[in-house]
Amino acid sequence: MHIIKLNAIDSTNTYLRQLSASKAIEDFTVVVAKHQTKGRGQMGTQWNVQDAKNLTMSVFKDITGVDVERNFYISIAVSSAVFEALKSLNVEKLSIKWPNDILSENKKIAGILIENVIKQNRLQASIIGIGINVNQTEFENLPKASSLQLMSGRFFELDEIMITVLQKLEYFFELLQKKNFSTLKAQYEEHLFRKNKPSTFKDMEGNMFSGYIKGVSNSGNLQVLLEDEIIKEFDLKEITLLY
Repeated sequence: MHIIKLNAIDSTNTYLRQLSASKAIEDFTVVVAKHQTKGRGQMGTQWNVQDAKNLTMSVFKDITGVDVERNFYISIAVSSAVFEALKSLNVEKLSIKWPNDILSENKKIAGILIENVIKQNRLQASIIGIGINVNQTEFENLPKASSLQLMSGRFFELDEIMITVLQKLEYFFELLQKKNFSTLKAQYEEHLFRKNKPSTFKDMEGNMFSGYIKGVSNSGNLQVLLEDEIIKEFDLKEITLLY
């Protein structure tokens, strides 16, 4: 496992993607930075963190054995790995908010950004960005954000968390390599935020509706039981879960 440590970078995902495009790099190459100036989240959002207080890392993963139709299982493997890593560090009341945010007591403590490299309709590699709020204690204008220290009252070593996450990533990617899809999906759905609880959603037009989260499809759509007893699937661009 090759680990590249940087003091500051615009984005670890961008750095690692450019590095992998310029030369062959080994599986599980890791880039970790004390500070990111342009950290990115899902759907173009910015990930703002204080210097040296949080874990911001990206991992290069060879995924040539994964069918492109099963690409959401990469997200399942990564979110499950981060979930289990934090659980092993005794962080309590964890859940996975679809598609791959990690919450503790309904507060976001980790985000994941996965950028797949696809050539001729075949998956080649994943650049896996993982941001974990660790020792930061103030989140201005982010009422839904928290950190491991705020949730547990403890100070954490960033390297310890990084190694634990990488160990869990190896385990879950081994399950993926063995095409153990049922185990991966069952574990992910077991920890899904608000599963089987009455929840409120907002669609693209801003309309609100209620439903019960039942699980996810193989393609990663959220399966929601609506009031008329019909289970409908939604992709990430179609709905927002309000909580």
